Amino acid sequence: MSGERYPVLWIGQVSVVTLPAEIDVTNADATREELLAVLNQGAAMLVADMSKTVFCDSSGVSALVRVFRHAATSGAAIRLVVSTPAVQRVLSITGVDRLVDVYPSVAASLAGPKGQADPAWPDGATAKADTDGGA
Repeated sequence: MSGERYPVLWIGQVSVVTLPAEIDVTNADATREELLAVLNQGAAMLVADMSKTVFCDSSGVSALVRVFRHAATSGAAIRLVVSTPAVQRVLSITGVDRLVDVYPSVAASLAGPKGQADPAWPDGATAKADTDGGA
């Protein structure tokens, strides 16, 4: 198990990882490694909670894309939670929002598209509790 730097919440095979306020060249590699470590622990779905992230540079975007590629090859899903306009804009400009599903809240990401049950949830349940990402 890695020395987790970011809070991780496990719900069955779903992991919610709370990312820092800024993701840039100083921490993008560590962010990528932490997310990959969670995937390697058997996450069927990884929710990267960026709801408190206010800045993400190109190295952060690259880290997210590399995690997405790893998840795709291992059969896992990845979702991003983004609530700040600056980060939404970066993901839009780079096209990452067309590669990875982006949600406005952790609760919405856990509920899945149109509130459908997500297969990664135990027994196909949907998220009912509102989670604000605070841990």
